[in-house]
Amino acid sequence: MAKLTVIIPFYQKEPGILRRALASVFSQGFNDFDVIVVDDESPYPPDGDLIDFCEAEQARVRVIRQENAGPGGARNTGLDHVPAASDFVAFLDSDDTWAPDHLAIAHAAMTHFSADCYFASITGGDAFYYHFGVEDLEKTETTVRLNDDPLLIEIPDLTQVMLKNWSFLHLSAMVIARPVFERVRFDAALRLAAEDVLFFCDCVLAARRVVLSGAAGAVRGEGVNIFHGVDNDSPQFLRQQFNTWMALDRLESRFAERPAEVASLRSYKQTARQQALWSQARRVRHRKLPQFDMLARWAMRDPRILASAVGLAVGKFSR
Repeated sequence: MAKLTVIIPFYQKEPGILRRALASVFSQGFNDFDVIVVDDESPYPPDGDLIDFCEAEQARVRVIRQENAGPGGARNTGLDHVPAASDFVAFLDSDDTWAPDHLAIAHAAMTHFSADCYFASITGGDAFYYHFGVEDLEKTETTVRLNDDPLLIEIPDLTQVMLKNWSFLHLSAMVIARPVFERVRFDAALRLAAEDVLFFCDCVLAARRVVLSGAAGAVRGEGVNIFHGVDNDSPQFLRQQFNTWMALDRLESRFAERPAEVASLRSYKQTARQQALWSQARRVRHRKLPQFDMLARWAMRDPRILASAVGLAVGKFSR
């Protein structure tokens, strides 16, 4: 049985969240794993959530503490400390939980089909309305069914499909093999947004084969992860949209020879520009100054945001 390492980035503000995530890890049918928890200078330390586990379970958890580097930086630290014996890495956000058979299905699928990358489905509450499962892809995309129970598929043009809408992908339902996790890392500078999408694409490009499962591998936590606390009126929203644009721009360079992917990416980049500008218009309506420094930084990298600003202004005045 191959060894697997679970990586959990941890930055939370209340007790019990990590305990719940780890309980779902230790309930797995596949149990040849160890766990790395990266304490990303969390306001609430992870130690208090570990004391309720038995000595044998605690011995399988390694806590690595670091200065705050964001979710991508925390996951990179975990990847840099994966033991040499591990053949696979599975990610779990600290506010999410796994279905009991998640690792067993992932390991069996990746081993049987010689896959380097695996995505399961993920479920969530009403706030997760935009997400859809892998099984829905069979209704709209060209897929190859590999197995019926559990449903396993592969998609010949996966990058084209995921760049049209990546809402069926989630890190807590992702497992990668050594040929991928030795090569691919998160762009830690892209904090607050889009570092996961860039990572997804880089893993798919690096993998020999990618298998997707219709089985629900994870359940998304609701309203507790600090990483998810940026809304349209937050001062961090503009930076979030800029980071999203940056990730999309880097992806565009990776897919320069694929017109369908480029078209999707350019559409998303324009959406990021518009979201950013609308957020600044809302600031003005609330008698707050626009975030000129961040806007200037964006314009230096992307002069097209100036044209978008003009178009927004013309549309406003014409109405």
